[in-house]
Amino acid sequence: MLDQPWSTADLMDAVAILGELNRTGGRKVPAGAPTSFVPARYADYLAKARKSGDDTAFRHYWELCTVLALRDGLRSGDVFVPGSRRYADPGTYLYTPEQWESKRAEFCQLVRKPADATEAIEQVKEELHQALEDLEETLASASPNDVGAVRLDEVGRLVIPPLSAEDIPAEAKELREELSGMLPFVPIASLLIELDARTGFMDCFTHAGGRKSKLSVEQKRNILAVLIAGATNLGLTRMSEACGVSYDTLAWTQEWYVREETLREANTVRVNHHYKLELAKKFGGGTMSSSDGQRFPVRGKSLTARDMNIHGGRVLSTYTHVSDQWSTYGTKQIVPTTREGHYTLDEMLGNATDLPITEHATDTHGATLVNFGLFDLVGKVLTPGMRDLGRITMLRVDTPAATNALYPHAGPLLADRWNEDLICECYPDLLRMGGSLQFGEATASLIVGKWSAASRQNTLAAALKEWGRMRRTIHAARYLSDPVYRRKISRQLNEGESLHALRRDLHYAQQGTIVRPHLQDQTEQAWCLTILTNAVITWTTEYYGMAIMELCGQGREVPDELLSFIAPGHRENINFFGFIEVDIEAELAKLDDGWRPLRPTLVNESGTTFLINP
Repeated sequence: MLDQPWSTADLMDAVAILGELNRTGGRKVPAGAPTSFVPARYADYLAKARKSGDDTAFRHYWELCTVLALRDGLRSGDVFVPGSRRYADPGTYLYTPEQWESKRAEFCQLVRKPADATEAIEQVKEELHQALEDLEETLASASPNDVGAVRLDEVGRLVIPPLSAEDIPAEAKELREELSGMLPFVPIASLLIELDARTGFMDCFTHAGGRKSKLSVEQKRNILAVLIAGATNLGLTRMSEACGVSYDTLAWTQEWYVREETLREANTVRVNHHYKLELAKKFGGGTMSSSDGQRFPVRGKSLTARDMNIHGGRVLSTYTHVSDQWSTYGTKQIVPTTREGHYTLDEMLGNATDLPITEHATDTHGATLVNFGLFDLVGKVLTPGMRDLGRITMLRVDTPAATNALYPHAGPLLADRWNEDLICECYPDLLRMGGSLQFGEATASLIVGKWSAASRQNTLAAALKEWGRMRRTIHAARYLSDPVYRRKISRQLNEGESLHALRRDLHYAQQGTIVRPHLQDQTEQAWCLTILTNAVITWTTEYYGMAIMELCGQGREVPDELLSFIAPGHRENINFFGFIEVDIEAELAKLDDGWRPLRPTLVNESGTTFLINP
């Protein structure tokens, strides 16, 4: 049985009529059957069939439109099924007003949001005016012929030039090459063994039966072999041949020790260790992150894979969250045809690492009105790099005449007025929605999907999108007026793209094609890849730091402003291939006080550094 709001009454009448026709075997749609839900692009088909008296064609078109409208109604929550989790009333995903009453004060303090709607609106207005003042100054100072600046052309249209490539100092490039040349060569298995000695991440792999006994050397060896098999896509059969451990032993280890829970915990330990490194702080403060999907080809049947011609066949998508320190703190397998923006907030709210993420960048996929609104409501900032930024509708808070008088250049760009009355009416429920996400009552992907698809009749959805429109306007004004802000977003997005290349290199076996058909297995494999990716980043950051200390010990000056350009995604000195020897005791015996020696250098009279044994 379906319950529905008043706005779907016609649709529910149509569903009842269709059910009766199917029950009785009727072929002709009654003359009074409702059609108000029929999309305008299909209305002509019904009109022509009715005019020609073709009852069969009319029944065919009307039935398809009814089913289509019912599908869209279930997705948006305008139609819901009591007792269902996926198709329930969207309001049931949130705290009830009674539950929320005791949590509201704590939430407002946590995310620094006023509980009073009037105060919240005034704060947003002040923020908007500050952003518009900066934009006005930018547009006023740029002439129509200034091709390198954000400007207005002769007819008042906004012109946004592409962001120029970042000017990396030559000294930074030379330093990066020099530091990379000092890194020791290491097989991937040896790298993992070395990192475990410093971080103890292997202790996170506990037995599924609940036993928390200390892992033996053999158990650690087997777990490492399974991790490498998943990350490199070798599979257990080939891994057994590569490392000399039987397939049955590896399969048993994978079944009882390597699961999403333990993989997440191990990755958290790795990210926290990297966050504490001094050099990592030069890359970024750990306060900003970005997310993006990466497509991997799939062989065979899989519920999560889809055929996409643009990617050359059947693929699935791995959606990862990367911090400004280059560490990956979130990984999720999603169907590649779903909108990635639905999952942007999930890993941020579920972040179990020490990273104090407050700002998040995406490309255009994440720049939805619902995301802008929800990010702000949970105390985060969404800062996407957006295509066609000049075409979005920007908001004003006053009449056109008053706005243009205050901002002669920026004012004409503000095409619509903010609906303050709607925000004032729904602000308590907006806070309740934010609190439901912050405290884990509902997942962000579920809320984003439901409220993104909700119709205009859904007042709370309309208020959330209106709040998002204001946040998007503030972001757009800042983005257009501040080149440093634009550059920061671009740099963060480029970090994510660089890690895509590292993951491709790691995921080399079977031409990078995933053969596991089930979501659970694919998720575990994705987390294995994330752990190895972070292992490379952490190890490289540590040895870069050692190399910098050695250069400083030689009397060299290494300015901090150059270190932000030293990307730790370097992997040319790490061997992912060949025979994989997982001998923990032998590898630990090779370390000098827990570290490998750097490759020595020699400085000539001109000050140029050469490798002695490259």
